[in-house]
Amino acid sequence: DMTVCILGSPTAFLPVLLEGGTRCPGAMVLCLSPAWASRVPSETTPGSWSLLLSRGVSFEAGGHSALETFAPPRRANYVMGTFGPGCAEGDWVGELARDLDCPTGGSVPLVRRLEDPLVTRWVLAARANLPVPPTLAFILGTRGDLPAEPETPGVRLVRLEDPQGQEDLVREEVGAFLGGTAMEPYSQVGRGGTHEREWGGGHTLLGGEGQGHGYGRAWGGHPQGTAGDIWGVGGGSPTSPCPVGVSPQVTCGVGRAEAPVRHGAALPQGLDSSLQQWGVVAPGQRQALATRLRVAAEAAMAALVAAEAELSPQQRGGARARTDILGVDFLLACVDDALELVALSANSQRCLETCLLAEAMGQAVGQPPGDLPRLLAEALLHRAQCHLVEGKDILLIGAGGVSKSFVWEAARDYGLKIHLVESDPEHFAAELVETFLPYDSREHRRDEEHAERVTELVRSRGLRPHACLSYWDDCVVLAALVCQRLGLRGSPPAAVRVAKQKSRTHQHLQRCRGGRPPPAAFAVPCRRLRSHGDVERAAGAVPFPAVAKLEFGAGGVGVKLVENAGQCHAHAARLWRDLRDDADHPGIGLGWGNAMLLMEYVPGTEHDVDLVVFDGRLAGAWVSDNGPTRLPAFLETAACLPSCLPADRQAQLVRAALQCCLACGLRDGVFNVELKLGPGGPRLLEINPRMGGFYLRDWIREVYGADLLLAAVLVALGSPPVLPARPVARGHLAGVMCLGSEHGPVLSGGLEALRVLQNRGLVRLNRLFEETAGDGEYEEPWLSVACGGETRREACLRLLGLCQALGIDSPRYPVEHFLSHFK
Repeated sequence: DMTVCILGSPTAFLPVLLEGGTRCPGAMVLCLSPAWASRVPSETTPGSWSLLLSRGVSFEAGGHSALETFAPPRRANYVMGTFGPGCAEGDWVGELARDLDCPTGGSVPLVRRLEDPLVTRWVLAARANLPVPPTLAFILGTRGDLPAEPETPGVRLVRLEDPQGQEDLVREEVGAFLGGTAMEPYSQVGRGGTHEREWGGGHTLLGGEGQGHGYGRAWGGHPQGTAGDIWGVGGGSPTSPCPVGVSPQVTCGVGRAEAPVRHGAALPQGLDSSLQQWGVVAPGQRQALATRLRVAAEAAMAALVAAEAELSPQQRGGARARTDILGVDFLLACVDDALELVALSANSQRCLETCLLAEAMGQAVGQPPGDLPRLLAEALLHRAQCHLVEGKDILLIGAGGVSKSFVWEAARDYGLKIHLVESDPEHFAAELVETFLPYDSREHRRDEEHAERVTELVRSRGLRPHACLSYWDDCVVLAALVCQRLGLRGSPPAAVRVAKQKSRTHQHLQRCRGGRPPPAAFAVPCRRLRSHGDVERAAGAVPFPAVAKLEFGAGGVGVKLVENAGQCHAHAARLWRDLRDDADHPGIGLGWGNAMLLMEYVPGTEHDVDLVVFDGRLAGAWVSDNGPTRLPAFLETAACLPSCLPADRQAQLVRAALQCCLACGLRDGVFNVELKLGPGGPRLLEINPRMGGFYLRDWIREVYGADLLLAAVLVALGSPPVLPARPVARGHLAGVMCLGSEHGPVLSGGLEALRVLQNRGLVRLNRLFEETAGDGEYEEPWLSVACGGETRREACLRLLGLCQALGIDSPRYPVEHFLSHFK
């Protein structure tokens, strides 16, 4: 069970609780009293505590809530609360949330640090390179949260050994501060201590305290506003990596130049209308200012989170405590007829409350609901789900090759205990898993027998896995059979068999006539080929041109366009001669035999649809585009994400992919569906009853924040993954496949340069094989090279320039032509 616990007042979190109840009914619980919760020593983390809830207000779909008594008590998977100073319930909330064994979205020490204007202003200036008001601060003692001698533009820190008898030093420092060049644009000065928090405005009050002392004063300048108005700009955003593309939520407050603008002192308003009111008429100028604010807010968030990560568990209030939601206040003032953006301070909940108030006000006049409650609910539920999988025992069938190396890194990051069944006793992953179970299952026509033996092997080792799955194409049927024998969740073996055998997939769908349109509308005429006699019979049923390929194939190996029966005979003869079993070309399905199929060639653009399905319901879907293949073979050349297609055409692909999976009986899991899209709509190429291969998991995680691997684990554990209800891309990726035959000599000296660029975040590399795989017409792509950008055009231009510089682009391999399809 998943429990996201909010401790204390619901004022700031009520819309988030309601949204979370809709997304994951019953998971959000509000604890209003310390008597409703208790702390017990953690069973998994020595020195930490588990939070148990005996009562709470739970939230369900449709906005319903109920006060419940939990017997036995519910264990919290994630905790957040009203940790801020001045909150009536701050003491008991902080005590209950201290040193927990589950993720905690804040703590009293973290909030105190975040809302200390001196610390925040130093971090924003030194780490984020943001302009802050010129600041002079006097503190007593040594502070571990500030460097001994901070060299920060705009912030001057003076340490006093004793407050008594320091008047001359203070007078000298203040005089130098007021007479300095940094203060020339400023007309007013504010003075304050740490606990005087302002949102922005005429007096920028700021100060700091020495540890154990109550002494601290600071002076800060305030820009002259030629129009007499000062605009306080606040934004709230989740800080944790989560399956959402988060843009800072922005609200504005307006005040006179001689008075501060505080949260709650004025009703919030939008940035765009505020700028228009201030005379910024040109839409381009307003958009540019909004972009500046977004970039500054993201830089501030990154700097604050990075500085927090350097703290000890004791300083954070627990090893699992971190700031998950923060707000940053900016001042937008007119200085010398130019708009100046100045970072003032940060806070834990005041920006959130202001942003939610602005959304509620908008709905009262007919504005559609904003995204903030949904994004925050998804972020909190995601962190709870990550904790839910920690320590789970996962039986993984098949390790795959170097292209699946991310599995072992992800297992470590998520805290999964992997028990690996693998045919290769010398596989490199043997040292990376909890338990390595070598077992030769390469002859997959005997998977029923293999499943019995694997089950016996698991039981003999005393393993009790919580879930069983496979990311490796050859092993998906075996994994389904093992799940069935161990009583674990997964798609039925019969359904996986239908999807795994390509001709059987289409023939099964052709019999599915229910629905509007029925799944049969997406199937393509095809016939199985096991002999040359089958070729003759298929030629009379499948129109030419047609596609001949392996019945159980993977990676596009052996796929060829044939114009007539003669070409099909010739291709089949070569393939049956060259590819007989798994030893001839590992990993492309030859453990199932080398039967082929002949299917009608479908014109149109090619696309991948990656689906997450739980209990027959769609939980998430992503569409990517493939570039033109190099006929007559069908090796992938290029790809882009997000799709270039309009939303309605993407919706066609997603619906067709989902209907085909459900019609085959695939109701639980992560599936990759390959389709063509022509004028008449989608047509199915094949269903891969496992997570998408090559670069897809990496790209989807980068662009949308959703992790297909985590989703597959959650489904296998019986927990519906919380994925973005309305996924928004964070950027664009365009990539090209590299072949050993075309690019081996070119990249032999350029691979290290690509790794350097990858470490700098300028390219994304996905190594598919340690060495070039196959040769001639059986060659597989060796490496995927991709570039990102704010737009698709920017990503494609960067990629093309890189390929031209490295020699990947050539007359024989025209990258510009491959990318030209992404329009």
